[in-house]
Amino acid sequence: MIDAFIRIGPLIDPASYPLWAQQMIEDCRESKRRVVEHAFYQRLRDGQLRPATIRQYLIGGWPVVEQFSLYMAHNLTKTRFARHPGEDMARRWLMRNIRVELNHADYWVHWCQAHGVTVGDLQAQEVPAELNGLNDWCWRVCATESLALAMAATNYAIEGATGEWSAVVCAGDAYAEGFPEANRKRAMKWLKMHAQYDDAHPWEALEIICTLVGESPTPLLRAELRKTVCKSYDCMYLFLERCMQLEQRQAGRTRLGLAAG
Repeated sequence: MIDAFIRIGPLIDPASYPLWAQQMIEDCRESKRRVVEHAFYQRLRDGQLRPATIRQYLIGGWPVVEQFSLYMAHNLTKTRFARHPGEDMARRWLMRNIRVELNHADYWVHWCQAHGVTVGDLQAQEVPAELNGLNDWCWRVCATESLALAMAATNYAIEGATGEWSAVVCAGDAYAEGFPEANRKRAMKWLKMHAQYDDAHPWEALEIICTLVGESPTPLLRAELRKTVCKSYDCMYLFLERCMQLEQRQAGRTRLGLAAG
């Protein structure tokens, strides 16, 4: 395969990837920044979010966390042994990491319990419909698009942004110290695991994507990959914006109450 991609530089270095991938990273930078630097995560880090807002976030985010391993399992069914080097890489990687994602669902439940959110609350999903958008997008892209596009949407885009925003939340101590010391480690485990453990995952996914599509994918495929990655970031951003709307409404009610008093 003349067009085959084989990485020769460091995994976590954009320069190790084809020019089209470097351009995709640059083209999607602003969409990703809106997620990673969102006021929601800064306020969470600083212990400044109201309990109802955090509750809505945790319940609304549960379907993506709980079903992330299922997205990956769906993508696994698109591979066949020895058909393509990229499929072989994806097959091994997905098999290895599906189990990891199952454990992450347990850690999310522990985080929820620290905020008084029960498994029943997670299953009931009594949240605004807008918070379903990210999960709906993930299922649609994994069910209808190619392996490369589906992994770009989930394992590259969502895992990459999640690792970075988790690091933002863990950068300060105010949020963690809001939990009783006895269950602080358990409550923070999901965040800590993603801030420290998942750093390589989106880069490994990018390497697989580049191996699947080669050094010179068609302009149409390059555009589809860029749009797919940005769509994941945009769905994450809209999720956060919806949560902040609740926060702002509650703050407004508090101000009105104080004024009335």
